[in-house]
Amino acid sequence: MSAEQSDDAASSAADGGPAVRRLVDWDADRLRELAADHGTPLYVTDLDRVRENCARISAAFPDADRRYAVKAHTGRAVLETVRDAGLDAECASAGEVRRALDAGFDGSRLHYTAVNPPAPDLNAVVEWWEENPEMTITVGARDTLDRLADRGFDGRVCVRVNPGVGAGHHEKVRTGAAPKFGVPYDRAAEVVADARDRFEVVGVHAHAGSGIHGEEDLDAHADLVARMGELARGVGELEYVDVGGGFGVPYREDDEPLDLDSVADATRGALGDVDARLAVEPGRYVVADAGVLLSEVNTVKPTPETTVAGVDAGMTDLLRPAMYDAYHAIRNLDVGGGPPDGSRETGPVTVAGPICETGDTFCDGRHLPVPERGDLLAVGNAGAYGYEMAMTYNSRPRPAEVSVDGDVLRARETIRDVTRPERGGER
Repeated sequence: MSAEQSDDAASSAADGGPAVRRLVDWDADRLRELAADHGTPLYVTDLDRVRENCARISAAFPDADRRYAVKAHTGRAVLETVRDAGLDAECASAGEVRRALDAGFDGSRLHYTAVNPPAPDLNAVVEWWEENPEMTITVGARDTLDRLADRGFDGRVCVRVNPGVGAGHHEKVRTGAAPKFGVPYDRAAEVVADARDRFEVVGVHAHAGSGIHGEEDLDAHADLVARMGELARGVGELEYVDVGGGFGVPYREDDEPLDLDSVADATRGALGDVDARLAVEPGRYVVADAGVLLSEVNTVKPTPETTVAGVDAGMTDLLRPAMYDAYHAIRNLDVGGGPPDGSRETGPVTVAGPICETGDTFCDGRHLPVPERGDLLAVGNAGAYGYEMAMTYNSRPRPAEVSVDGDVLRARETIRDVTRPERGGER
């Protein structure tokens, strides 16, 4: 796809897609068909929505470098969709670099953001860089520069900075002020100068956090951008100033969508006059509302405080509620909205999974139609960090993922898949 075609596609998709896709907007009949065909738990991904979200990013930041944060969703179909939509790939690990290469991204569109990288990661990325010399490596410690030089790397480098400003939906994802990430702001110019002696320094980078949504978060993001603009004006020639992503989405039904055009205007204003391109790294914004998780109710247990709806999905399939106390909308696809349509009474419902952990719940006492065994529930905004954080705790195989069209994007694992790497002890 040419740049002109990509721009035309972006404009068309941006015109045709709403700013947010709520759980109620998904076709309940189609979701039920997919669950019947493929079983549950089941992730459903709408690749058309991924395209629309990429187009909206491109329309808001037309003159910026736009890089998809691969860690939000690494599925091959999603990566290929993002690639065709014109976004580059920002990778947090060697595995993500490999997946982006396999999905057709060339070196000029690859950015590896190394965070305390293990030796095997650096070994692999440097090996792939030799075949893709336009790849860029972002480093957050002087140690990483030394380790790259020891491996013969002398290519494109971006220096990650800790600006002392954090934002995001939970303290565990507010990276901008956490010492784990980036070189301290007051040492950044010195590290850039050191890097220039050994590498081609092309940019500086910072990231406030994940799920930025709301006035306080956006103010913090603007502060970060302003500090990065000040740094860029003091360190000499750069190709770009990367201010991260973290653009949030409305997880609650009554939350307003992010005004992305206003965020873009505020970002450019905060950056100020710099002789370098702006770069952004959206991840969640691209894929969150493009995915749902389907799960069947298998146990209904009335208690004095709530009705417990036991479902076949758990924290092993969608970790965010247990890890971050994250809110996800839940819709019962087998009933209407409850009174006044008369289809089902509503009341406090706790949706709980099968994992032997108290935290294995998707909601606690939420006002929902009282479930019945066999009901199909949909969990919204599951496209970002849903399948990516799935695991095999309690020896549970990971779920399948399909497109809205019914194509299998990831096959359902079996218990044999879980145990295949194991080797028995001596007897």
